[in-house]
Amino acid sequence: MEVILLENIEKLGTRGQVVKVANGYGRNFLLPKKLAVAANPQNRKWVEQQRVRFLKLEAKEKAEAEELAKLFEGVAVTVTRKAGEKGTLFGSVTALDVAEKLAAQGFHVDRRKIQLASPLKVIGEYDVTIRLHREVTATVKVKVEGEIETQAAAPPAATESQPAEPKPEKT
Repeated sequence: MEVILLENIEKLGTRGQVVKVANGYGRNFLLPKKLAVAANPQNRKWVEQQRVRFLKLEAKEKAEAEELAKLFEGVAVTVTRKAGEKGTLFGSVTALDVAEKLAAQGFHVDRRKIQLASPLKVIGEYDVTIRLHREVTATVKVKVEGEIETQAAAPPAATESQPAEPKPEKT
């Protein structure tokens, strides 16, 4: 099935491009969500007329992304998690955690735009890439700190001055 994309879709194509997709993907996902229209002659004419508008919209989105990337220069976030003595975390730091910390600083970024190859599981500093646009990326420093969990004091052992509780006898 051939469709004309109305939005940029990662790994598929750009706005205004005619692409061939599986019938189910086109009918069940792209068309109902208005991400694409069927590639018939009438829609092809309409897209040709809209091509200039698409190019202006693309330029505007790219300029906004570049401005936002400049704002991200020098931004650092600190995430604190419980950690073991060797610096490994009892959990991990994900893109959602980074997005929440950025939101606390006033940067609202969709977590899907934060590029983490795998969750961060060790204390340290990391450079995390944020993909703001197809051609524009920004880098944020993420510092993962650990709360070293101290072991609770062991219960006092029985001493000679305190006799141990007698064990019940088996009958």
